[in-house]
Amino acid sequence: MAGFSELIKSFDKTRDYVRDFFIYGCKVRNDFQAKSSRTYDDEKRRVESWLGDYIHTDNSQRGKKVCISVDSGHISENPLYKAYYSKSFTDNDIKLHFLLTDILADGESLTLKELVNRLADDYGELFDEQTVRNKLKEYADEGVFVKEKQGKTDYFRLSEDTAESFFNEYAGLDNAVKFASEAGNFGVVGNSLLKSAGLKNDIILNKHNYIVHTLEDEVMLDIVSAIDEKRFITFESFGKNREGKTFEYSGVPFRILSSMQTGRRYLTMYNYEYRRYNSVRLDSIKSVKQGEICPDYDEMLALYLKNEQKCFGVSFGRRTELGHVEPIKLTIFADEKTEDYIINRLEREKRCGTVEHVSENTFVFSADVFDPNEIMQWAKSFIGRIISVEGGSEEIRNKFYNDIERMNRMYCDEKED
Repeated sequence: MAGFSELIKSFDKTRDYVRDFFIYGCKVRNDFQAKSSRTYDDEKRRVESWLGDYIHTDNSQRGKKVCISVDSGHISENPLYKAYYSKSFTDNDIKLHFLLTDILADGESLTLKELVNRLADDYGELFDEQTVRNKLKEYADEGVFVKEKQGKTDYFRLSEDTAESFFNEYAGLDNAVKFASEAGNFGVVGNSLLKSAGLKNDIILNKHNYIVHTLEDEVMLDIVSAIDEKRFITFESFGKNREGKTFEYSGVPFRILSSMQTGRRYLTMYNYEYRRYNSVRLDSIKSVKQGEICPDYDEMLALYLKNEQKCFGVSFGRRTELGHVEPIKLTIFADEKTEDYIINRLEREKRCGTVEHVSENTFVFSADVFDPNEIMQWAKSFIGRIISVEGGSEEIRNKFYNDIERMNRMYCDEKED
C-alpha cells in the first residue's frame, strides 16, 4: 500500500480541495466524494503540513469544519505558496538535476553525448540519450541551462544568471522583489526568487492581502497568454450539471478585472454559447485550454470596450449581444456644510455615472448601465441618506425596499417610528 507523501502530482486536485474545504468552508468530511475517507485524511494532512498554525477547526451540525484562519495583514509570506513547492518528482529527475548541474558547474559547454558519457564515467549512472535530452530541453526552456548551437550540434552550459547575482548587481532590486512577492498577481515568482537567493520578505505587509488569489494564478497565466496572443479559449468550471459533468465554455478573453469591494477577480470574455459578453469569477475556473488565433479579435475588443463603459462593476446583466441599457437615478441627502466627505465619496465612486447638485443638500446620482443591481448593492452603503430611487426594473426596486424593511424588523423596536 502506498504511503503518505506531502508531494503532489496534480495541482488542480489540491486547488479543488483547498478551495472547498479550507477557504470557503462549505464542505465537511462526509461531503468528500472523490475517493475514500483515507484520501480525505491524506489530503487534509498534506494541506495542514503546509499551513501549520493557520488551520482552524469548528464543529457544526454537519460535522467538523476545517478552514484557514489568518490575519493577512500580519504575515510576510503567503502560506499557500507552499503548494507550488510540493510537486512530486521521479528518481531520475532528482539525479539529473544535481548531476548535470555539477558537471556544468565549471562553466564549460558540452554536447548531449558528452554529458551522457560524463554521467556514466564520473558517477556510474547510465541514462539513455532521450531521457537526458528531455531534461536538457526542460532546463533550457526554464533558463537554468543555456543552449548554443555550434554548426549542427547543440552545446549546453550552466546559466550565469542567478537571483543572487542580480540582487548583488542592482541596488534595491531585492526590495522590489520583496514587494512583488506579496503585492499582486503571480507573487509566487517573486517568492521563488527570494528563496533561491536565501532571502525573506521582511519589509512588506498588506492590510488587505487576498492570499487565495495565488491558487488562481496558474489558470490566469493561461488566460493572459491567450489575451496577449489573441486566441480563443475553452475553460472548465468547478460546477457540475445534473449528470455530474463539469461545465465547459468557449469564447474570446479580453480582461482580468478585480473587484474593489470583495477582492474577487473576474475574466471578461465573449461567450459563444450564449452569444454575449459576460464575466466569470476566476476562482470558479478549473482549467483553461488555448485555441486558435481569433481573426476578428481587434474588432471584438473594440466592441467590448464600448460595452464596458456601461458596466458599473463586472456584470453585463441579462442582455444579449445587442441588449439594452437601463437608466437608474438615486437622490441622496448630504449636508454641504458638515458632510463634504459624503459628496467627495459620490464623486470618487461614481464610475460610469454622473453626480448633479440639484438643490441645497440634495444630490442626484444617475447612470445608464446594463445591470442596475450592481448600483443598488453600492447604494445600500448610503442607507439613511437615500431620498428616492428611480429607474431600473421593478424587481430591483422591490428587492431594495424589501431589504430595508427586513433590516427594520431585525434591528428596530416595533414600537419605534
